[in-house]
Amino acid sequence: MTIPKNATIAMALIMLAAWSLSSRAAEPEAPLSQVLHRTVKIDGLEIFYREAGPKDAPTILLLHGFPTSSHMFRNLIPALADKYHVVAPDYPGFGNSSAPSVKEFDYTFDNLANIIEKFTEQVGLKKYSIYLMDYGAPIGFRLAVKHPERVETLIVQNGNAYDEGLDNDFWKPIKAYWKDRTDAQGDGLRSLLTLDATKWQYTNGVRNIEAISPDTWGHVQPLLDRPGNQEIQLALFYSYGSNPALYPQWQEYLRKHQPPTLIVWGQNDAIFPAAGAHPYKRDLKNLEFHLLDTGHFALEEDGASIATLIREFLSKQVIK
Repeated sequence: MTIPKNATIAMALIMLAAWSLSSRAAEPEAPLSQVLHRTVKIDGLEIFYREAGPKDAPTILLLHGFPTSSHMFRNLIPALADKYHVVAPDYPGFGNSSAPSVKEFDYTFDNLANIIEKFTEQVGLKKYSIYLMDYGAPIGFRLAVKHPERVETLIVQNGNAYDEGLDNDFWKPIKAYWKDRTDAQGDGLRSLLTLDATKWQYTNGVRNIEAISPDTWGHVQPLLDRPGNQEIQLALFYSYGSNPALYPQWQEYLRKHQPPTLIVWGQNDAIFPAAGAHPYKRDLKNLEFHLLDTGHFALEEDGASIATLIREFLSKQVIK
């Protein structure tokens, strides 16, 4: 019996489809690395955050620095999300979150920490590791002191908790502002909010400037240039002066609770130099310590290495 040509083609297509389905079934599922971009309302403010990974996995709360936002974690999040639930909010006045004027919102580190505390509760974060970077350190340490039972580990990347970390030229004009909050002193700090200063933060101390994407300052600077945002940043420059007085409290938290801690610090940072990293050794027993040959925004040049160090570190900890 002769099989019609059309039937032969149809049978071949069916066999090909069956093979394709069985082949796919044998392949492992793709990592849960898709980053979702979400917003929740906290005290009338829209708080933007990035989220990825299975919600029943151990959580990593990523707290960004100045002058960036959760954008600084755009590559780290998918690098961790196959195994961890990763959440990165933008503070008020930063990134895609609400940015009310200084007349409408009191921009202090106490208030930022209060908003982020409420954020963690609203999105259901009961336990977490905290990534502390720059401004993320005073916010994260406030959370840790208030709720030590929620903190499983710390990951510290150029996040200061010791006086030694502020003993450098960068902080001299800011410390003067803490002592004398005048318009003249504040105007002298506006140079830190310019495009040149933003580029400097990303490129100073790096090994290879060609490895640093201009998309970084291209994202950050238009947000700094929004009407009223300089006043927000000046308010936070002043409020940063409230943090050193809390350092003894944060250090006591470290000594008492001994959170397992990973230090991944850009040692060429002129803002938070390695002098601020070493004192953690005084207070912590379970500490992994890495100085990286890069600058302030270490993720931009050494993101892959940092992701690997985080994965290796967390794999050794008992976290849920």
